[in-house]
Amino acid sequence: MNQRLIRRGTALVLEGLVGKDWIQDENYEGTPERVARFYAEMFQPRALDVRTFPDDYKQMIVLAHHLEWTLCPHHLLPVELDVSLAYIPNGAVLGVSKLARVVDCFARRLQVQERLTNQIADFIYDNLKPQGVTVVLEAAHSCITIRGAKKPGSIMVTSALRGVFRKDPRSRGEVMSLIHNGKR
Repeated sequence: MNQRLIRRGTALVLEGLVGKDWIQDENYEGTPERVARFYAEMFQPRALDVRTFPDDYKQMIVLAHHLEWTLCPHHLLPVELDVSLAYIPNGAVLGVSKLARVVDCFARRLQVQERLTNQIADFIYDNLKPQGVTVVLEAAHSCITIRGAKKPGSIMVTSALRGVFRKDPRSRGEVMSLIHNGKR
């Protein structure tokens, strides 16, 4: 990440929005630096430890309605993500904080919701080797709510199913019920 370019780009955006006078306006003092720090914080990759723990638990493990943020690559506007994921272990489990970290790891980049959904599901499926994985993302896209269609309350839902959740309608129904009933 090039902080210098982000600061320079932010200064150009401010000049485009309010003219060269932004530099003398104390309300904008330090804005390019703050924006650059925000992007560094938002998109700083984090190490992902997927150490598993042996366990013979054979039922669903569900992380329901985990809140996360990303920015869309089309408008650089925020996307609020309500992420639910579930898996059925196959001899090993992850700690709940690790599930949240997987989501965080993939959300820390400019993201298209459909790709993010698949990345989370594929990572858990490939690394944990569970019987099945389900990922459901419900997202409020600022590009829908504050520009373009201007439809506050619009939610886009994507899902990715792997293993038993894709093949067995009963398992799929059960996980969707658990996710839906776990709504805050």
